[in-house]
Amino acid sequence: MRDPGLPSLDQLRVFIAVIDHGGFAHAARALHRTQSVISYTIANLEEQLNVALLDRSTRKPTLTEAGKALLADARAVSLKVDGMRARAKALSAGLEAEVSLVVDVMFSTCTLVRILHAFQKEFPTVSMRLRTEALGAVTQLVMDGTCRIGISGWMPGTPDVIERQACGFVTMVPVVAPGHPLAQIEGIVPTEVLREHTQLVLTDRSTLTAGQDFGVLALRDWRLGDLSSKHALLRNGIGWGNMPLEFVQWDLDAGRLVQLQIPEGSAFSFPLYVIRRGDEQPGPATRWLMQQFMALTQPGAAAAAQADGAQCLSAHGDPVPAYAHAADGVSDAAPAAVGQPPRKSRAKPKPPQPDAPAGMAVAAPISLRPR
Repeated sequence: MRDPGLPSLDQLRVFIAVIDHGGFAHAARALHRTQSVISYTIANLEEQLNVALLDRSTRKPTLTEAGKALLADARAVSLKVDGMRARAKALSAGLEAEVSLVVDVMFSTCTLVRILHAFQKEFPTVSMRLRTEALGAVTQLVMDGTCRIGISGWMPGTPDVIERQACGFVTMVPVVAPGHPLAQIEGIVPTEVLREHTQLVLTDRSTLTAGQDFGVLALRDWRLGDLSSKHALLRNGIGWGNMPLEFVQWDLDAGRLVQLQIPEGSAFSFPLYVIRRGDEQPGPATRWLMQQFMALTQPGAAAAAQADGAQCLSAHGDPVPAYAHAADGVSDAAPAAVGQPPRKSRAKPKPPQPDAPAGMAVAAPISLRPR
């Protein structure tokens, strides 16, 4: 038996049309061809593949067993070619083949998911390369060209080539497990007491902030490489630390964590920026993505954030409350933590004031000292 030949793309599409439209006559009308041409094309395809694709013993042609198996292959080939043509058309029009994005771990996951959903619909042919980092590592990846844009806080010593545009704030709160000694203190916890307890600190994997600490008050600290590990240790009573409110709101409501009141403030707003190299011109998809992040500073962004939170799931599979959003703070409807005694009724963190200078955090307990 001879080996199958090489079918043409046109033959495969005629084969698909015959099945999708329910026969030769309907396929001919859909493809604007004569029925004899459709029949001839299918016969040539069967000759090429050396197998019968259609059973013609009935009025309406039906797939043979071989036809059923090869129809799936024909559809896959057709879709791949269509995708290739769409990508080529986009590239010829100047659209990027790929967008690379690095996001600070503090940024709202729910908001990121919403933006990337919209990006996928707007640019279906553009691939996304997403990374998450902390502190200076975000800037480092943009600096060395690994990622074209980043979402980051502003780091001291950032090179002048990096341009930034505001894209909102992350509300940070100091938290501790309810069984931790700090949670037993009424009212404001004195700074000298805080310093005696281990603080969990997110470490910077880059060299941009070497020798500097951010938000470190304790004399003894543990350095952690990712936010999830810090969250797990906090819930298990190993130290205290600052966390994004969105990340821990569900734990605060359920009583698994307690928000501390400290002299530097019971909450602070950490500003975020879209950053990129100023000596590179972003493509259409990259510019569109940047605009989505920068729109988070516009009026009405809070309503979108609430919708994000209502649909998003927390790391434990529980729905994140609709009011939890990193960029816009908390709504007045946020309930108090479940099971907490009256003394633990903490003041809600306030979002940054509209007239706050760009780049300035509100009530930010951030210290900068040599390690």
